[in-house]
Amino acid sequence: MSEHHVISPLPGVFYRSPAPGQPRFVETGATVDADQTIGLVEIMKQFTEIKAGTSGVLTSFAAEDNGTLSPGDVIAVIETK
Repeated sequence: MSEHHVISPLPGVFYRSPAPGQPRFVETGATVDADQTIGLVEIMKQFTEIKAGTSGVLTSFAAEDNGTLSPGDVIAVIETK
């Protein structure tokens, strides 16, 4: 097993759900596909989907929901086979 770090491509605010009051895209411990959206980064009212990037189990989020990100920050960790 190895770990894949999902990295923020840009600065902004990280959101784990598509809108306030909506269910989160994915929870810790869930199995994800490479093209699955795990969150959004918002900068100046533009939202960018953050994809898992690999298949595996999402073991943790390094970024806080509604937290500020810089480019290169780790958003989440996925355990791959």
